Amino acid sequence: MTRLVADRERCIGSGMCALLAPEVFDQDETDGRVRLLEPSPPGVHAAVRDAVDACPARALDIDSA
Repeated sequence: MTRLVADRERCIGSGMCALLAPEVFDQDETDGRVRLLEPSPPGVHAAVRDAVDACPARALDIDSA
């Protein structure tokens, strides 16, 4: 099963993830850091991979364990 991992301590709140895959990622209203809406999506589509790759802080990862 695929699971997304978001390191909120590493996140700088750029919002790239929420822009590229808004059905999976959002930004916390309080501090602007990443918030996972769907930590275990049924399939990891191109937009999610693009969001992970575009994160300037490298705060996102895809765990396919």
